[in-house]
Amino acid sequence: MPTHLVRAAVSKVPGLGGWSDDPLWASFYDWTVEHPRAGGAIWRVGIQSDLRLLYRAAAEIGRQPAGARILDIPCGGGVALRGLKPGQGVEYVAADIAQAMLDRTMEAAQERGVADQVEPRIADVGDLPFADASFDLVVTFTGLHCFPDPARAVIEMARVLRPGGVLTGSALLNDSVRYAPLRKAGRIAGLLGPGCTSDDLEGWLAGQGIADVVIEKSGAIGYFRGVKR
Repeated sequence: MPTHLVRAAVSKVPGLGGWSDDPLWASFYDWTVEHPRAGGAIWRVGIQSDLRLLYRAAAEIGRQPAGARILDIPCGGGVALRGLKPGQGVEYVAADIAQAMLDRTMEAAQERGVADQVEPRIADVGDLPFADASFDLVVTFTGLHCFPDPARAVIEMARVLRPGGVLTGSALLNDSVRYAPLRKAGRIAGLLGPGCTSDDLEGWLAGQGIADVVIEKSGAIGYFRGVKR
């Protein structure tokens, strides 16, 4: 599960760790994504979500042409790298607050044969160290619900996206009361921020010039995609 800079001071649960570290939960999340059959079953039972939607969303990375710049924020353990193709010829910036996460991302990149395209960067999603309109694609998987200020994160991700570029990702949404206990437990553990509803998210995206927004709900998770005008 991904991270964010401001969460360095969040509370910690023994054995889990905060998001500025490399918590046990992060490794478990990565394991479920990398094991489609077992992980898919865990996602279906645990949060009634179809893991295949994450794979489909990550596939957008592999459709980027040579020379494109991609930002993965927060990259976590590098699960989105499954969409990057060897020899694709893109510049893939993997950004996160935790050095441990960047290290794991680069290990995953080496295993997938794409490390020559990946640049790890320590970064705060609320204050990205990148120029305006400097990326063709911004991906943010299962990260928005962790940020202490998700609205600010959307502003920053949209800022660094060029006109015509795509912003896509997924988040644990606040829409359903069914998953309220899950969200509450995550916040008590210091693993989740305030999050947002699908209406909140759509409004934030529209406010930053992100159009043609599609939000597809799957259990507790919502997958979103939009194009910057």
